[in-house]
Amino acid sequence: MTKKGDETPMGKGKGAVDHFVAVVKPGRILFEMDGVKKEIAKEAMRLAAYKLNVKTRFVVKN
Repeated sequence: MTKKGDETPMGKGKGAVDHFVAVVKPGRILFEMDGVKKEIAKEAMRLAAYKLNVKTRFVVKN
């Protein structure tokens, strides 16, 4: 996303890059882990989920 400064007149092109955006649809797997115990993986995912501003859940594949 780009942003122009406040009080900037119209025209003069596009503003500088302000931040990046990624669309994450429901049901998308964001992180996968292998080779660690379930308890350690769950704690690591809990800490990672705290940093995200979306609802998350922990899923285990049998």
